[in-house]
Amino acid sequence: QVQLVESGGGLVQAGGSLRLSCAASGRTFSAYTMGWFRQAPGKEREFVAAIIRNGDSTYYADSVKGRFTISRDNAKNTLYLQMNSLKPENTARYYCAGPSRSGVMTTSRLQYANWGQGTQVTVSS
Repeated sequence: QVQLVESGGGLVQAGGSLRLSCAASGRTFSAYTMGWFRQAPGKEREFVAAIIRNGDSTYYADSVKGRFTISRDNAKNTLYLQMNSLKPENTARYYCAGPSRSGVMTTSRLQYANWGQGTQVTVSS
């Protein structure tokens, strides 16, 4: 069982930036493919980005490609999401998820074994 704790959310103006962090427990974080998801009020939880265990490959939802960057520091057991050029429609609760059950990057939330409690991101216009 992996415990995940997100931080770094907050209120930001449109065009601004935030960096989310996700601290993971356990010694095998470096073996996990991890992901970020988000959920806006009244909407389903949706995929944002994923990263393989060594960080060499990433995958993004089309809506965030070029603005968001997923990364990881395996020595610190921490996953990151750098969010630039934020838009009001990016307002949501952001969740860290992992590991991917199959080990591959996937957009399906059902494929991720553990979730954090989320961190709220609010982008004002």
